[in-house]
Order: sequence, then structure tokens, then C-alpha cells
Amino acid sequence: MAERWILASGNAGKLAEMSALLGTLDIELVAQSDYGVSDAVEDGVAFIDNALIKARHAAAITCLPAIADDSGLAVDALGGAPGIYSARYAGVHGNDKANNEKLLAALANTPDEERGAAFHCCLVATISPTDPAPMTAHGVWRGKILHTPRGSGGFGYDPLFWIASEQASAGELSASRKNAISHRGRAMKLLLDQLRARR
Repeated sequence: MAERWILASGNAGKLAEMSALLGTLDIELVAQSDYGVSDAVEDGVAFIDNALIKARHAAAITCLPAIADDSGLAVDALGGAPGIYSARYAGVHGNDKANNEKLLAALANTPDEERGAAFHCCLVATISPTDPAPMTAHGVWRGKILHTPRGSGGFGYDPLFWIASEQASAGELSASRKNAISHRGRAMKLLLDQLRARR
């Protein structure tokens, strides 16, 4: 029987991606919304801070091990913005269309060679809310910001994130290809190694 873990998020896209990435372990990942867990107050100053806050919050309420990620886009020309505010960049949490429009407006006069950016993903896995040594992993995915969206796959800023090595936007990649090379995929590989070692 699979061990049940809580994903400290209600984001269906993240749940699908992370469930696929965890497929090699006997772990059933369940969204915190299935347990009525409200969102934690993300008042950290870095991705890792917020991931830890979310994981401990979900573990405390459900009494189950929890995995949380805090991820976002850091644009070089914007001094690392939107950063930890990526999901609510335009003011409403999770409004991808508004967030993308605001990003394009902020970069309206920025030439191609200055549109470098990176997706970051910090993952935390905690066995309990008081786990003194939670497992952590950080994945980074470099690319640049397009002038117009391309592709309808993925979520968030994916249609604006160009990967030169793929000659495609993240929104044009298949789910399996994105999982293999993305910030979340890279962080998850590091976390999987730790989860296997701890079993």
C-alpha cells in the first residue's frame, strides 16, 4: 500500500507534475485541499522559507508527511522580480493571464539580449511539523522571456519562457519533457535521492 503524503498546495498543475515525478516511489501524493487545509501565510523572504512554512503547516493539520514547493520566476532585468510573488504578481493569486500581461508590460522596452530569466523551485519534505532535519532541494532552469506567448501547455509563465536548447517555450513542451528538464524536475530528482536514502 502506498504511503500517503500531503502536497502543501491546491494547484492541480503542480499536483499532476509532482505525482508523475514521484511515480518511482511508493508514495501517493494528495492535495492539501482534499483535507480542508487552508493556505499557509507565506511570509518568508525566500523560496526556501515559504516552502518550509507550507510543508510544516500541512503536516501539522493532517498529521501526515508533507511535501511543499515554492517556486517562481526571477527575471534578470527586473532585479529578480517577480520572485516569491510570481503567483500573485498582478495582485490576484493564480491569475496566469494577468501575471503574464504584467510581465510583458514590465519588459516592453527590454531588448532580447536582456530578457534572461530563471525559474526556481525549492522543495521541502518533512516527516512531521517538528522534523528537525527536513529534506530540501533547489532546482534552477534558465531561459529568456518571449515578447508574446507560445504554446498552451503547462501553467503560469510557461508560454513566455523560451528554452534555447529546446527551440521551444515551456508551454510548447510535452509534460514528460518538461518534467525531465524543468526547475521542478531538477529539484525533484535531488529530493528523490534523499527520500530513497531515508527509507
